[in-house]
Amino acid sequence: MRRGSSLLIGRESELRGVTESLTSARAGRGGAVFLVGEGGIGKSRLAEAVAQQAFAAEMTLMRGRSSAIGTVVPLRPLTEALLSLLRSNPVDVGTLGPYGPILGRLIPDWGGQPAEHEGSSSLVILAEAVLRLTGLSGGRRGCLMTLEDLQDADAETLMVVEYLIDNLDLQPTLLLGTIRDESCAALTLARSAARRGRCLVIDLDRLDRDDTRRMAGACLGGEPDDVPAAAADLLFAGSAGNPFLIEELLAGMVDSGVLVSGAEGWQMAERLPANPPTSFARGIAHGVEQLSPPARKLLSVAALLGRRFPLAVVQAATAMSDRDLLNHLQGEFSGRLVTPDDQLTDWYAFRHQLTRETLLSLLPQEERTGLAHTVVAAVERTYPGLPGEWCQFAATLYLEAGDAPAAGRLLTEAGRRALAQGAANSAVTLLDKAWSLPADETGRATTLETLLYALAEAGLVERALGSVGLLDQVGALDVRRRANLHTRLAWAAAVAGRSTDALVQVDAARGLLGPAAGAEDLAPIDVVAAHLALDVPGQDRLETAETLARRAATVAEEVPLPVVACQAWQLLGALVRHRDPEAATECLERARSIAVQHHLPIWEIHALIRLGNDDALRHGALDRLHQARLQASQVGAVTARFQADASIALHSILRGDYDTAEALTERVLAETTRLKLLETTQYVLLLRAVLAGHRGRRREMEDALAEFRRWNGDDAQHAPRVYGLARTFCALLEEDRSRALDELSSALQAEQLNPTVFHLGGRYGLDLLVRAMSGEADWDTYEELTTEPASRLRWDRQFALFAKAVLLGRAGRDAEATTTVHEAMRVGEPYVTGRHLALRLVCESALDDGWGTPVEWLRAAEEHFHRADVPAVASACRAMLRRAGARVAQRRSGIDKLSPTLRAAGVTVREFEVLKLLVRRLSNREIAEQLHLSPRTVERHVSSLITKTGLPNRIALSEYAADAADD
Repeated sequence: MRRGSSLLIGRESELRGVTESLTSARAGRGGAVFLVGEGGIGKSRLAEAVAQQAFAAEMTLMRGRSSAIGTVVPLRPLTEALLSLLRSNPVDVGTLGPYGPILGRLIPDWGGQPAEHEGSSSLVILAEAVLRLTGLSGGRRGCLMTLEDLQDADAETLMVVEYLIDNLDLQPTLLLGTIRDESCAALTLARSAARRGRCLVIDLDRLDRDDTRRMAGACLGGEPDDVPAAAADLLFAGSAGNPFLIEELLAGMVDSGVLVSGAEGWQMAERLPANPPTSFARGIAHGVEQLSPPARKLLSVAALLGRRFPLAVVQAATAMSDRDLLNHLQGEFSGRLVTPDDQLTDWYAFRHQLTRETLLSLLPQEERTGLAHTVVAAVERTYPGLPGEWCQFAATLYLEAGDAPAAGRLLTEAGRRALAQGAANSAVTLLDKAWSLPADETGRATTLETLLYALAEAGLVERALGSVGLLDQVGALDVRRRANLHTRLAWAAAVAGRSTDALVQVDAARGLLGPAAGAEDLAPIDVVAAHLALDVPGQDRLETAETLARRAATVAEEVPLPVVACQAWQLLGALVRHRDPEAATECLERARSIAVQHHLPIWEIHALIRLGNDDALRHGALDRLHQARLQASQVGAVTARFQADASIALHSILRGDYDTAEALTERVLAETTRLKLLETTQYVLLLRAVLAGHRGRRREMEDALAEFRRWNGDDAQHAPRVYGLARTFCALLEEDRSRALDELSSALQAEQLNPTVFHLGGRYGLDLLVRAMSGEADWDTYEELTTEPASRLRWDRQFALFAKAVLLGRAGRDAEATTTVHEAMRVGEPYVTGRHLALRLVCESALDDGWGTPVEWLRAAEEHFHRADVPAVASACRAMLRRAGARVAQRRSGIDKLSPTLRAAGVTVREFEVLKLLVRRLSNREIAEQLHLSPRTVERHVSSLITKTGLPNRIALSEYAADAADD
């Protein structure tokens, strides 16, 4: 008989459903389909049938399966799927642009960098890269990506799958997944997506009696009627319609002589037990008993290794020659159980997981324990250092062998590696398991240290802080190491904006070390305390923070403690900028140099972000910020990516690129809110308010500020920007000069009471301009402020130059004033709204004092604010143009509805309204009634239309109106 049927029995309707999705994907309308069912129900068989259809249609094929060895192998299915693609369809990485290196995380040959940290934001970038690769590979014929056994998939893989589900509709790609029908994250994800209409879930039921008989007939090489009714009854009762069990039970019936072939076809010789698991296991056991001891050991070793297993390890564990190994694997009975793996060379796989589980159940516990020792030793010899997934797999084998401490050490190492690869959630899972195992004090301390980092990177800050109680479970831990654990908790809390919790951990660390603590032990605590000092209101907080940071930096470079040095120098860069921007840049470059020297990519990126901010503030350039953002995405630096996005959002607001700023703030806000990263969430909420203020949307601004305060927004920390950058700008866009002056006063007062590392509060720019306009700022004020190093920031410098022009014009130095305006416009070139707002303000002085070209400047400002839908400023510009005696064009809504021909003829919106009514041949009075005009006014509009269109009379104009209405 055949081992299996080549026909797909009982799945015709399901296959049609997937085929429709396959056809849709080939037409460019991709999607996702998930096959769900119990083990052996035929998910893989149906997936293979779909793959054959896709192959026949010349679609690109990708195939991966969840971890074949360990239970938590980050991104294994995707890696395998991409490698399967590249084996048959080489792809030029350059065609993927910046997404090519990101895929290097899955495809080492593409030059990706190993990630030090991870979170959902960088996984989104990775998912987008996978999406683009499938689209590129599918081309016009489409792509089928099959991911099997998703019930065993890691959290990171499922995050990518979720992204693909939601974004495949415009790609020529079908994602086909198989999931065992059991409680798991993959099944929850698929059913949730199906409820949203984003994917199709196909539940595979067991076969009925007729289909069971059809399958048996196909396996026997005949028709359903060739199967005796009694045999069909036994097969259905024993398998309950499970296709895999049907085949196994049928093979057992044939092998044992229960079902025999004679002259009259297949006949029953005797009856079989009806209990399917027992009969299945009995059949496997019977076959194993017939094997030689070496062959039995080979299958047992393979079963311990997993559903798929490498021949090298099996050979090392069994000491077999190549010839003996292959002879046993390809024997009659073994060949029914295992087959060469279709993905990896020199690997084999069990035909079904049930086979492996049954073989393991046949091993006595003592023999299983001893064999696990043998296998793990073979693994360590074959794969020195236990690279990749072998580390956690060896840990599983040590558990089988009863060596829990060894398993715990390897699980901790596997967790550290997962964290380094960016799989923070998988790292937490592995480290939790390691923590649950017995270990010595040093091992438990190492596990806890790594777990605290993983929890923080996974966004589980609350759990990380709650883990302080675990310190008591470590035992007689060295005081220095215990203090270090408290310091790590303090840093995690500080990064998340949990200042109070961080201070508690700092105090605990200092208390443990005592007054005689060495500088080397205090430096990590000092740098955390320096960051926290900025959250404490008071005029001396910058000095306190700088003292602590400098002390930490000095010690950290001597020891060395490179991470502490990076933390300290980066903070110093922010602290000294207000008095020496060049020194600030030097501090940041020093931090970056240390990070590069000590191979600390995350801290290099943090330094790059601060240097990018430095570039943006001083020169208006965003190149380095975008570079930092890309690098953070590539290595999975979640916190750094959020900081880069937030910085780009701020400078996009200043540049008037409001759509980009809004997209960035909303995306970061969604992620940081979910991860409970308080500090970044507060900052992005503040940016929301600044964005609304720069659009002149007061209600949105006030709502955003209210939300900012609900998140415990620190007014003392951010008040200069709240008042000077959001409220002041909004008031000026409302033409409320008095309110703007009050807001600026509040900003300056707040900055004086609580100096801050955040700039752009208005002191050196907008406040100077507005007060110069009102006569409150003179040359002494200008000289005093512009000689301050902090005045060199480009956003402020444009306003300071406009203020200088006002003072020059007032002093009768007209040529110098005009030249200074042009210089201010050059400096303000990146800041489209800020520059035009300053022009609008300066034109008042230019008109009053008779200098410059105010009409030209006002027209530019009016055009900008009209297009930006800021009516108050646009109206003020038009009023000043009229005051200057300049002609002012009407700005009626509906001008966009006029055809280019009508606009070129000078037809106004009101005239166009009259023209449309002429189509109906209405009289002047009837038109006047509809438009609420006087008949005389309508007559004047009609006369003007005849003149502008060059038509001879009203009749011709009516005919022209009909054509114009069609256009």
